[in-house]
Amino acid sequence: MENEYGSDFMTIVDEDGTEYELEVLSSLDYNGFTYLAVVPAGGEEEGDLQVSILKSVEEDGEPILCAIEDEAELEAVYELIMEELYEEDEE
Repeated sequence: MENEYGSDFMTIVDEDGTEYELEVLSSLDYNGFTYLAVVPAGGEEEGDLQVSILKSVEEDGEPILCAIEDEAELEAVYELIMEELYEEDEE
């Protein structure tokens, strides 16, 4: 994801109705799905920045983000996203 003008932010709502604001670090299309590497917005101030990788799937005609449950899929996507992020840092 090339982003010359700053970060992308998004708000998601969990099944309990709790809203979370996330900063999208990178996105990746892989095997017909879109994956997002995200961190909590403003998380860098807390000093404990945890990157999450979410998968976009369609449910009832609507895109939703979910955790990746398959370890092999998660590992493959993680490696591709990290390569992309490090490649952007070198440019």
